[in-house]
Amino acid sequence: MNILVIEARYYEAISDALLEGALSVLQKAGATVTKLTVPGALEIPHAISYAEAGPQSFDGYVALGCVIRGETTHYDYVCQESARALMDLAVDQALVVGNGIITVENEDQAWARAKSNQKDKGGFAANAVLEMIRIRTALSEPAE
Repeated sequence: MNILVIEARYYEAISDALLEGALSVLQKAGATVTKLTVPGALEIPHAISYAEAGPQSFDGYVALGCVIRGETTHYDYVCQESARALMDLAVDQALVVGNGIITVENEDQAWARAKSNQKDKGGFAANAVLEMIRIRTALSEPAE
């Protein structure tokens, strides 16, 4: 399996923790991993779209990032639009996308979700990609 992991670097330390969990899962599965960083969560769907248009072929994508509520409505837009764009890519183009963009109220919640020894949302997104690749493969095989 060839997996592209896209990491939004807006909250660098939290993104690193998400990446650690995702890489651990993917390495155990024997996947080939290409890492790409983007500035923020909204840029992740762009990167997946660019990758799909490029010469390299990926079996799946792991989207990693963190959005923490601030004082404005920007949080709502980033959360909704990044999730919507990832879902659009997955459904409209039949791509395997693991959404590991955590959306939280504060930094404590972010760390609880990012750390691999706690909720490990990076590892969860990577596991979701592996399982969806398995499902896609099974559904593409001819019926007996």
